[in-house]
Amino acid sequence: MKINYKCLLLIFCIGHFTMPVNAGDLLSKATLDQGLTTHSESLLINAVENIKNYDTEGAIKDLRQLIKINPDFKAAQLMYADLMLARSQVITDFGNIPNVSFERITALRDEVQARWLNHKSPVDRNKVPSSLIQLASKQDHVIVVDSSRSRLFLFKNQKGMPTLIKDFYITVGKNGTGKYVEGDQKTPVGVYFVTEFIDPEELPDLYGDGAFPIDYPNAWDQRHGRTGYGIWLHGTPSRTYSRPPRDSNGCVIVSNQDLNVLMPFIKTGHTPVIISESIDWVSKQEWKKRRGNYELFVETWRKDWESRDVNLYLRHYSTEYSGLGKDYNSWVEYKRRVNPSKKLIKVNISNTSMFLYPGEEQLMVVTFVQDYASDNFRKKFTKRQYWHMEDDGQWRIIYEGAAS
Repeated sequence: MKINYKCLLLIFCIGHFTMPVNAGDLLSKATLDQGLTTHSESLLINAVENIKNYDTEGAIKDLRQLIKINPDFKAAQLMYADLMLARSQVITDFGNIPNVSFERITALRDEVQARWLNHKSPVDRNKVPSSLIQLASKQDHVIVVDSSRSRLFLFKNQKGMPTLIKDFYITVGKNGTGKYVEGDQKTPVGVYFVTEFIDPEELPDLYGDGAFPIDYPNAWDQRHGRTGYGIWLHGTPSRTYSRPPRDSNGCVIVSNQDLNVLMPFIKTGHTPVIISESIDWVSKQEWKKRRGNYELFVETWRKDWESRDVNLYLRHYSTEYSGLGKDYNSWVEYKRRVNPSKKLIKVNISNTSMFLYPGEEQLMVVTFVQDYASDNFRKKFTKRQYWHMEDDGQWRIIYEGAAS
């Protein structure tokens, strides 16, 4: 029976793709985790390209090889089953398999679409996410999640310049992003840090080859009453290669193969995980300009503190400030009482990172090692500040405290 190619094209949401892959070459390279990921996705994209070009037999060949090297790739298995069925009858929808829920079929179709759209419209590797203002010297890598693309981007710190080295398909919460309350099945949006690694032997199979918890809810989440816990970056069950784009209870999920590729680049306590609805990419020239502007805010605050002029120092604090156990009024009272008694104030800051907070208007997270010394006191610790641009156009500190 004649195959309805037009229907297949609509089902797979095909656009224009100009670089078909040699499927035979891909099979021989799929040996390591990274190779398996790269070649699995390339074979899938090549199959979709063949469907676009009305080459169903070519697509079947691609998918047959794909499920041979990666039999747990459920979206590929479903596409293969559809194309085999299309040899004998006209198929009218993606996933012509009885006794499978519509929601499950739609989820797998969404995965194919997400992978395809990422290849159709790749990011400009010469650009940088606007959220990455400055990486600390000890932050060798940073992770940035774009939930709208179902993609995780890994950047390397190359002498302060974030450089994209790898990207990965991901799964986020069933109800998308913007977590607010426990159990809402949403992934939080914000700037977070990896706190530990949990060995797979300590976890149910659901979490795959391990998990990296992040510090949700952070200070900003707590300030806004956001609840919940247990937001992790983790793998997939042993018999599942990947999960649909929206299929977690709030965690960010990658395949076990991708998790193993990521592991060497993640340092607990140091690696930032920035989760956004979508990434704003800027040129490196624009990035350098922005970095200089934001660095000036922090440096001016530091110098004004050293000046022992309380008014100069306090101008950097928002009237909405809270932190270190004090609100704005008690903070002002404390500083006006303590600072004049000092004959000397010296403040050194080092290992500074700065990130714009995704999903928030004009909010910046700054973390650094602060070495404070006066004539009668000295303390060194890691501090985290949240700077907010207020209605008068000035950036001020709205929260500060010890980084956990």
